Amino acid sequence: MIRNICLPAEWEPQSLVMLTWPHQATDWKPFLKDITETYVEMVDAITKYESVVIATPHPIQVGALLSSRIDKVQMAKVYICHCKTNDTWARDHGPITLKEKSSGDNKDGHKATALTMLDFCFNGWGEKFEADLDNKITQCLHADGAFDTEENGRPRLADNNDFVLEGGAIESDGNGTIFTTEFCLTAPNRNQPLTTEEIEQELRFRLKAKRIVWLHHGRLIGDDTDGHIDTTVRLAPDNTILYNRCYDESDEQYEDFIALEEELKALRTIDGQPYRLIPLPQPKAIYDNGEQLLSSMEDGAERLPATYANFLIINNAVIVPTYAQPDRDKEACEAISKAFPNREIIPIDSRTIIRQHGSIHCCTMQVPQ
Repeated sequence: MIRNICLPAEWEPQSLVMLTWPHQATDWKPFLKDITETYVEMVDAITKYESVVIATPHPIQVGALLSSRIDKVQMAKVYICHCKTNDTWARDHGPITLKEKSSGDNKDGHKATALTMLDFCFNGWGEKFEADLDNKITQCLHADGAFDTEENGRPRLADNNDFVLEGGAIESDGNGTIFTTEFCLTAPNRNQPLTTEEIEQELRFRLKAKRIVWLHHGRLIGDDTDGHIDTTVRLAPDNTILYNRCYDESDEQYEDFIALEEELKALRTIDGQPYRLIPLPQPKAIYDNGEQLLSSMEDGAERLPATYANFLIINNAVIVPTYAQPDRDKEACEAISKAFPNREIIPIDSRTIIRQHGSIHCCTMQVPQ
């Protein structure tokens, strides 16, 4: 029996999406009410299509809140597990799940499939933030049966805690190609003293990849992950790439994103074909002075990493971050719809999420069927 193991593309069928719930002891405290509302909106959207697993230190309170906000059919798709947490970025502390499909039949005459959840080390993006509790969340959920399915039982959990890797740092086409950025994976306090070549060997082995595509441009201002690819470049079916495109020559990011576009134009698929490129608009700059969001720079304010590339693909839909910029929000949704023409496009206001330097995709982690 020949086995085919790969990291599925995000648009392949999913069994669930994982969330880690915000609470008073996280950095969300100053605007906990607003971010909680955003998370409820995400659960409402996702459970119309698939299940949700939630990690939280306060399962009773979260369950009561959701029961009051979504219907019983949706609530039946929600699994809430008690886990201690530092923060909420499930994309980076959640499991990166490989799918194994054999070319032969099992004893029942069906194609044999299995899931392996890779539990990598999450160290707060190079030890910038406390992450000891978040690094244990995948183990907590797995032990509690949160990822169990009737079809596959309990997925295998593979300890990869000797290697630092966040889910937001990689994109997979489902056919053995992994995209990532060199400036993220070689950043301090991750996997030193490994070289880029040695990191590539680790990625190939651990993710069962045929090739690694390294990008060298497109660093989003305000991003404290050292350049996660899911903030700038995303893969889609039919060899399609969606990417940030900055059209404002006065924007300090302009030259870097022009260089990214040229880099993407030069790329070829594993079969030697050019990619289909779909640009995403860059949101107008959003600043935070610690009290409120601003549309222009002032002393002491920081630019936030607003991006439309940080969308989440789920079964039959795509959840798109928006920023109360009607023209650009609409343009982004239309561009993403071109890549996913048969899926509903669901916009969710993400202005609160970017106050902690992330967006929709950063808050979530999908598990394949």
